[in-house]
Amino acid sequence: MKTFALKKEEVQRQWFIIDASDKVLGRLATKVADRIRGKDKPTFTPHTDGGDYVVVINAEKIKVTGNKFNDKKYYKHSLYPGGLKTKTFREVIEKNPERVIEDAVKGMLPKNKLGKSMVKKLKVFPGSEHDHESQQPIEWNPEL
Repeated sequence: MKTFALKKEEVQRQWFIIDASDKVLGRLATKVADRIRGKDKPTFTPHTDGGDYVVVINAEKIKVTGNKFNDKKYYKHSLYPGGLKTKTFREVIEKNPERVIEDAVKGMLPKNKLGKSMVKKLKVFPGSEHDHESQQPIEWNPEL
């Protein structure tokens, strides 16, 4: 019996849409990362990008557990000495709610060229409107 290896030409991608309203951030991010990477498919191959596209709507309504709403920190550095900037979850969700989900999913993908190409398949929107109606995304409600 031979080991199956998915080739780039054999990949079949679909578009999925998920509503992030009242979902817990980490649990949603793991499901989205698995779908983007293709780990939920029987044809999963670690060295091939075989995942699907995921559109996340209502990013501004995402929930976090515990006291993370006030305590969780997001860091950014300007690459100059003393250039570390820190923001709390509350500040980030008010100004740029897409970043919260993008950072969580990106941290769960491989840290190489393959992961950089995978994160491009994630589309996050703060409200319920999105630009991908023409792709006819399938409604997806994972068990969280």
